[in-house]
Parts: sequence; C-alpha cells; structure tokens
Amino acid sequence: MAAVPVAVLTRPPVPWRALVAVGLTLFTGQFLFQFFGMAKGMPPGLAAIVVQTQAIFTIALAALALGEAPSRRQVVGIASAVAGLLAIAQTTGHDLTLVGLGLSLLSAVSWALGNLLLKRLPPVSMRDLVVWLSLVPPLPALLLSLALDGPSGFARALGALTWPAIVAVLYLGGVATVLAYAIWGDLLRRYPAATVTPFALLVPFVAAYASSLVFGERFGGLRLLGMALVLLGLAVIVLPWPRPRSGTLHA
Repeated sequence: MAAVPVAVLTRPPVPWRALVAVGLTLFTGQFLFQFFGMAKGMPPGLAAIVVQTQAIFTIALAALALGEAPSRRQVVGIASAVAGLLAIAQTTGHDLTLVGLGLSLLSAVSWALGNLLLKRLPPVSMRDLVVWLSLVPPLPALLLSLALDGPSGFARALGALTWPAIVAVLYLGGVATVLAYAIWGDLLRRYPAATVTPFALLVPFVAAYASSLVFGERFGGLRLLGMALVLLGLAVIVLPWPRPRSGTLHA
C-alpha cells in the first residue's frame, strides 16, 4: 500500500543499489522482525519500547563503521537501556518469550543499519524516498510467506481478511509509513535534530497505554523497572541537555 504512489511519483536521484539496501534494512528487516516477534510472544506495548533501542544500536554501529566515538552521556544512556533490557529479559513467561524478545531486538538492529545507510544518501524528497523504498519489502515478504505457508497460504490469508485487518493495512501503509515518515523527515530538515528527535520518546508511552486498553496488557514491577530504565537511557541519549557553563561566576 505504501508503494502505490510510485505510479505518480518520480524516483528520487538515488542508485537502485542504495534504494534496495535501505529498503531491506529500514523497512523489510525492521517490520518483518517486529511482526514475527509479536507473533512469537512479544506483547505489542513492550515491543514498541524494545524496538526503540534502535538508537543504541545506531550509536554502536556508527562507532564501529564510521568511527564516531560515543560521548560519555551516550555511554551512560546505553548502559541504562541495556540494564533495562536485561530486567525485561528476566520477565519471560506466558506473555513474553525469548524468541519474541530476540526478534524484536533484531528489528531494532535492522532499523539501526537502515539509519546508517539512509545517512549516506543524498538530500532528496523524503516523501518520494519513502514511497520508492516501500517497493522493496513486498518481494521478500511474499517469498517468506510462500516458504512458510505454501502456495495456497496467500490465498487463504486473503480469504480470511477482515475489515479490521484491511483498516490496519491501510493505516500502516498510508498513514504510519508514507505520511508519518514524510512528516518526520520534513521536520528534521526544518528544525535541529535535538528539537525533533525527543518526540520519538512518546511512541512507547502511547503504544503501552493503547495496548493496555485494547489488549489488556499488564506490566509487573520488574518489567516496569526495565521499561523505565530503557526509556531513561533513551532520554539521556536524545534529549538536548544544557551544557555546563565554562568558568566560574563570582559575586
């Protein structure tokens, strides 16, 4: 659905090799791992928090691939988030599996790789780029469906399609992908990154609250502690903390 507008939008001046690489990581890997993680026992509210650890993996991969050494504040934030993930891992049980948690972490890693590849692209229209990147996921997703469900799996899925599923597909394709990523990219171009990126911290709160209302998801003490540590670590990393003044003031 997100790729439908390619019929009227010109391809951005980006090589096909780069488009495929970004599409496979930023979209295909991120969302396939995320959806399979939820299918394998990852509660949706908790998934939204774990996937946001892409900020941590982005910093780590940038240090390895680009030589961008993390700052002291980023190291503190990463340590807090990792401690939170370890606390969450201790809560595996009937509603959380290690497989689901692992797949969600792979989603975050794939997103981080996509961030690094996206950073190397020339400045182009974010809306057009998102639409053309959306051409990449369908083929590997269909091949995976064929391998897991057989030749008749896709037909069975279409036959069992419900109105809530149709609305979800339209929302994810048109609103959550094309519109949201285009707005996000435009905001990053208009304002400093330190002004825009902290708003991403609202995503886990909205997701956790919505999941508790819709699915009755509950968070025990240890899991709440782990979620808090992850969010604290992310806040330390992305929030624009004031710098200490140089020199000493005298009366």
